[in-house]
Order: sequence, then structure tokens, then C-alpha cells
Amino acid sequence: MGLILVLCFAAFAGSISYRSFDPILTMVAGDFDITVRQAALLVSAYGLPYAAMQPILGPIGDAYSKARIIKICLAVLAFSVALASVAPNYWTMMVSRIIAGIVSGGIFPVGLALIGDRTPLAERQVAASRFLVASIFGQMFGATVSGLIAAYFGWRVVFDVVTVITVITCFILFRYLDSKSDKTLPLTLGGAIDGYRLVLSNNSTYIVFSAVFAEGMFFFCVFPFVGAMLIERGSDGPVAAGIALAGFAVGGVIYGSVVRKMIKYLGQWNMLRVGGLMAGLSYLVIAIPMGPAGVAFFFIFAGFGFYMMHNTFQARATELAPAARGSTFALFSAAMFLGQGVGPVFAGAVSHSFGFQTLFVLVGVLVGTLGFAAAALLRRRV
Repeated sequence: MGLILVLCFAAFAGSISYRSFDPILTMVAGDFDITVRQAALLVSAYGLPYAAMQPILGPIGDAYSKARIIKICLAVLAFSVALASVAPNYWTMMVSRIIAGIVSGGIFPVGLALIGDRTPLAERQVAASRFLVASIFGQMFGATVSGLIAAYFGWRVVFDVVTVITVITCFILFRYLDSKSDKTLPLTLGGAIDGYRLVLSNNSTYIVFSAVFAEGMFFFCVFPFVGAMLIERGSDGPVAAGIALAGFAVGGVIYGSVVRKMIKYLGQWNMLRVGGLMAGLSYLVIAIPMGPAGVAFFFIFAGFGFYMMHNTFQARATELAPAARGSTFALFSAAMFLGQGVGPVFAGAVSHSFGFQTLFVLVGVLVGTLGFAAAALLRRRV
């Protein structure tokens, strides 16, 4: 079984554990007798530890073995999801989400770094896009299936299903992901600092990481509130939210099928501009009252635009510091998930004070601006 295929299983499982929570947020809030804003903090409880652990996991991957790190983290992730399925209260759920966030940081970003190590430069963006599409399928599965399962069997069964999938994925990785050939180095504080110093010595690093932070904050901050918004518009919560959020993942899958042509005809700078414009306009349209089918349709364009931008940032990141890719993607993912952790707090404050319509309008403007700003700033550095 090839490297990319094996890593795709890991990306799929990791994404399910994250995105399966969004459609069931209102059900969890009701079961634990908490507000939707409090339940949204469970999204931050995943994102912020994910970001915080990256500076640690990156050097460990560079020194120890990226393949081994992925295997260990996936096994712990299975435990954390199982804990969520039996959580008796809000605080136990919080602990399970924190554990999941910590170890998920050793799956997708370390997988990207491993692709950078084992894939030729000419094929790297396409290989990374395949890995990304697997993650998108996990998001799509998590968004749609979790809503349906929760509606008929309860939200705890969602985590039961995710646990089974994650355990099966563990068996696949331990069987087929080669880690014996990985070279190991002594893990020292000095070595870790040298790796980060190398990454940060490239001036483009600051632009890429700032843009990725903004991506995480603005693109995903609305996700936990889609169910509540649709309930306000008269639709059923978990199922409607699952259908709507699946559109974002569908857009990513479509992007993955045409990525070669997009790179060829647009080039990286136009990928950023067009992607930001598509997503920004989509969020502006979603601000207009419509049902879950309409929201899902425009989320397709938002997802397509996001992955155009994000895949371009990934490709740029692989060359920021080739000798320290583990450290590079540690900071890359830290920026992304720090943004995703802050995002729900930002969106909760805006929606509480001004409503969901204002939230989507504001996010649409910010996302559209991001693509053009990132292209302009990065182009000056080349």
C-alpha cells in the first residue's frame, strides 16, 4: 500500500474526529444543559491545544520519526473519541476534546511534512492535494453522517462510529506505514530552536503563517453556528447543519479533481485571488435567508475557494525551510488551528450582538480581502 494512500486513511480519520462535532453542537448543549456559546467552546477546546502542541510535535517529528509520531497520535485519538462517547458531563467532554486536539496535531501536519520528505518537488502539490482531499472526505463524512446518526440514534452514537473508524485506521497504519527506514536524531532543545530559527529566518514565513491564521479564524468561525442559524430560519438543527456543512467539503473534493488544471491555468497568485473572491462572495450570499439546500450550495463554492487558497499556502510552506519541514508544518498548523480556536469566540460575540446575517457579511468581506492581500504580499517576496 503506497505512502499517500496510507496517509489518506490517517487524514480521513483525523478529520472525522474534528468535524463530526459541528452538526451535533446544539444537541450536546441541550443534553448538558448549557448554552450554544458554551458548547462552541468545545470547538476551541480542540483547536487551541492543537495549535499549542505544534511547536513540540514538529521537532519531535524531525528528530524521532514522523511515521511513528502519526501512529502514536492516531492511537491516542481513538481513546479520546471513545471517552467523548461516554462523557457524563460537559467537563469530561471538554477533557476528551482537549486530548483529541493535542494528538491530532501529530497526524495531518506531520503527514504533510512526511509527504514533503518523501515526494519529489514536481509532484508535491498534487500529492499534498490528494492528502488534503482525504481530509476533506473526513470532514464531509463527519458533517453529513454525524447529523443523520445523531437525529436517529443520538449524538453519543456518532462518537461510537468515529471510534470504530479510528481504530480500524490504526490497524492499517501500524501494518502499512513504514517507519523503520526513518532516520532518527537526538532530540535536543538546541536542535529544536535551530529548526525554528531556520524557519523564521525566511521573511515569507510570516506572511504565510499570518494568512493561514486568518484562514482558520474567518473561514471556519461560522461552522459551529450554522445549526443555530438554520433553526432560527425554521429548519431542523443537526440534519440541516450536516447537509449545509457538507457543501464545504464537496467543494474541496471538486477542487481536488481539477487541481492540476487549476495550477496550470491560473498560477499560484491567481489561485489565491480567485479562491478568496469565490469564498467571500459565497458567504455574502449565505447571509441572505435561505434553507439548508441553498446554504449547502453556496458552501460548495466557499469550500472550493478555501482549498484553492489553502493548498497554495501548503505548497509555499514546503519550501520555507526544506531542512526543517517538521518544524515548518508544526508552525503552519499551529497558526491554522490557533485561528480556528479563536474563531468561534469571535463569531459567538458577533452573532450574539449583531445576529448571524451580520456575521456572514463580515466574514465574507474579510475572506475576500485575504486572498488579494496574501497574493500581493507573497509576490513581493519571490
